[in-house]
Amino acid sequence: MAPEEAVNESMIEKRRYDFKRALEDIRDLQGRGTELVSVYVPPDKQISDVASYIRNEYSQSQNIKSKRTNKAVTGALESILARLKYFKTPPANGLIFFVGEVATTGDQTRQVQYVLEPPEPITSFMYRCDSEFYTEKLWDMLDDKKTFGLVVIDRSEATVGLLKGKQIIPVKNIPSLVPSKHTRGGQSSVRFERLIEIAAHEFFKKVADIASETFLNVENLQGVLIGGPGATKEFFVKEEYLHHEIRKKILNTYDTGYTDEYGLKELVENAKDSLAELDLMREKELVQRLLEEIRKSDKGLATYGEDQVRHALQIGAVDVLLVSEDLRKMRVSFKCSCGNEGAVTVDREEDVKCPQCPDSTPEIVESKDLVDDLYDEAGKVGTSVELLSSDSEEGEMLMKAFGGIAAVLRFPIGVM
Repeated sequence: MAPEEAVNESMIEKRRYDFKRALEDIRDLQGRGTELVSVYVPPDKQISDVASYIRNEYSQSQNIKSKRTNKAVTGALESILARLKYFKTPPANGLIFFVGEVATTGDQTRQVQYVLEPPEPITSFMYRCDSEFYTEKLWDMLDDKKTFGLVVIDRSEATVGLLKGKQIIPVKNIPSLVPSKHTRGGQSSVRFERLIEIAAHEFFKKVADIASETFLNVENLQGVLIGGPGATKEFFVKEEYLHHEIRKKILNTYDTGYTDEYGLKELVENAKDSLAELDLMREKELVQRLLEEIRKSDKGLATYGEDQVRHALQIGAVDVLLVSEDLRKMRVSFKCSCGNEGAVTVDREEDVKCPQCPDSTPEIVESKDLVDDLYDEAGKVGTSVELLSSDSEEGEMLMKAFGGIAAVLRFPIGVM
């Protein structure tokens, strides 16, 4: 992957992460009535038409009998109208507004305002006023659309599966009834050989039928990988048991020692060249590189843990920063009345304490998602960032073993 492409891919992943985090926050918000307004603006919609629609809804909202709901809805619509003035046309994928009064403690509420640009184009205009924001259609945009078909096969069994994004999904294991050998002689030998071949033929047809049922219903199927021990896999492909549309997508055949669920994992591992651009393989290579450096007696060109990685970033030592998508923390800068100030990583802003006077309540100067903060720090020194999902084994290892933050270094650094 060229450096420019790598940068673009990293920024796309960052935007997808920010969109996902916003959706997670929005999903949990509740109004006390139908006070939360969701507006979806497709890229081909005129901003003037959207403003006209919102103004009409504003006029209609004057008829709401509940004073509280009336005030909340009209306030939300006023906010959306004000924000629309900043757009001459919608962005390339459209625009989404989530505005309204959400419940806090007791009878209190607070207004929230989110303006999002989705990772995929919005197809139709939508206005909805409800007790929760409408996000249902947006979650599918976060799914990795790259899907590969997997088949591992020999004459004793076969397993069909899918590689969807970073997940290997077994679909069905098919045991074979093909006899492995016989001791008959003479004419019986010929007859039994024929019966064995008929059984094998029926087994291969059954595997092909299951592959068709699985793969032909997958949108954007990128390719098909065939694996297994011995020559059976080549025979299965050469004799054209598979549907012609599936045969067109076969990338290659690969040797595997197993034909069960483990064989699917082995197939993906052995197909690195075909899957070089797939996120799963990139993550495997990055984590393997990290582990190889950690295993060196001098700890090599690697470090992990937030404090250690921040130190390495500050001195420009980080080549690649590995960050887990599942980090759910805030980086908060604060000032205390005692004169102390600093920055800490916490689960919530409410957890910020001054180390010099822990009973005080420090002033929050800035609060930022931890992943966003690490991206900003990496950008200052030209470090590339890789977001890893815990859907993969490597991403899960990064989160559980290294706290979700690790780095491959440009040069060795001393111990902090």
